[in-house]
Amino acid sequence: MARAPTPTSSGLDDWDISRDAPYFGIEIPDAPGKYFYVWLDAPIGYLASLKNLLDRRGEDYEAYMADPQLEQYHFIGKDIITFHTLFWPATLKFSGRKTPTRICVHGFMTVNNGEKMSKSRGTGLDPLKYLALGMHPEWLRYYLGAKLNGRNEDIDFNPDDFMARVNADLIGKYVNIASRAAGFITKRFGGKLGRAGDDGQALLTALRAQAGAIVAAYEERNTAHAAREIMLLCDKVNSYVDANKPWELAKQEGQDARLHEVCSTCIEAFRLLTIYLKPMLPSVAAQVETFLQVAPLAFADAQTLLGVAAWRRPRDRPISASDAARDGGAARCAFRPARARAGLARR
Repeated sequence: MARAPTPTSSGLDDWDISRDAPYFGIEIPDAPGKYFYVWLDAPIGYLASLKNLLDRRGEDYEAYMADPQLEQYHFIGKDIITFHTLFWPATLKFSGRKTPTRICVHGFMTVNNGEKMSKSRGTGLDPLKYLALGMHPEWLRYYLGAKLNGRNEDIDFNPDDFMARVNADLIGKYVNIASRAAGFITKRFGGKLGRAGDDGQALLTALRAQAGAIVAAYEERNTAHAAREIMLLCDKVNSYVDANKPWELAKQEGQDARLHEVCSTCIEAFRLLTIYLKPMLPSVAAQVETFLQVAPLAFADAQTLLGVAAWRRPRDRPISASDAARDGGAARCAFRPARARAGLARR
């Protein structure tokens, strides 16, 4: 049986890199009934898959891997740290391959307030069942992202908490900003944005000033911190809306200019918040880009504003301004509120 060094409390010990039949995997040449341990040959499989992808794209694998700017990240669970931090880097290094730039370790996900997922007990979160229930995949992406802090800690999925978080953060705070302004921009101002007033400019400056901190949180994989900071910014924008009450301005004579300023500020703010949320909500961000008719948004775009611009709503839009309610704002959005669904988390 072949062996390689493995760590123990007293230093390195031998690690068995072969398994006896019956076993799955790659049979060792000239060693009948012996197979390579899957954790040894796994890096070969991953690199082969990457090469296959690059071949289909018409890209050269060797040139791609030789690029000094190329970064390699491993995202793993805490139960396989040894394989990814010792065995795989050693295998890659001594075969002349690029070693990981960074290894990101997550804890486990529990359900229903700390219960371990188990096939035998029927507990867990079934992603296929989740989709079959008609749940938006980015609800779950955001919910988990809002819990991950970059440390090796377990997180819990609770259906009631999930629905409350999605409805409060994404519907009540984020989407609500566009909902309260989109209808007025379309119906009262021909779909054109105006300039923000002094208070609106101050608000947008405050939002733009947080771009660096949010980028840093993402770089540290502390998406929970990023989500908190973004929701605090959403609170600032919603406070601005509540203070200016566009639904009341719309009823007052001589307030069209102020209404235009306030609603334009809201759309500008919504765009900035979309930039910040895009790593967690990529498909929603793509809908917003179509809605605003702008190029794909990147963090660098947070340093600029749309400014005075025509806004032509496309046929397939995430937010329907034409259905705005009489209170001056509640518009429909493709990101529907999460509703209670039976069997979301199995027990």
